[in-house]
Amino acid sequence: MKLRIQDNSIRLRLTRSEVDALIEEGSVTASVSFPGGTRLEYSLETSSLTGQPRAQFSTDRLVVQIPQAVARRWAVTEEVSITGAQPLENDELSILVEKDFACLTPREGEDEADMFPHPLKGQENC
Repeated sequence: MKLRIQDNSIRLRLTRSEVDALIEEGSVTASVSFPGGTRLEYSLETSSLTGQPRAQFSTDRLVVQIPQAVARRWAVTEEVSITGAQPLENDELSILVEKDFACLTPREGEDEADMFPHPLKGQENC
């Protein structure tokens, strides 16, 4: 699972096996380690209790939750993403969960076997 954070936006990209695990197990988790033994863990979870995507951050752990029914539909259709906006005190947090597509142009050293087929396959740019 890939994590991208920019300003007040969070984007998660999942491979096919991660989408399968999300639906079967209810969550997927990944992490990045830093010098000194610290680590940032991030998870995507499904929930039958939430109606919209939402995120929480606490003690080096980011948790994004999406509605269970929405996740199940997304997993088995051609839908590319799940989007939401969570209110903040003076702004909002944009949340985007996407299927991770293979690039249109193969890149050396990239293993894209578990990625979703690109819907624009046959065109030139990634």
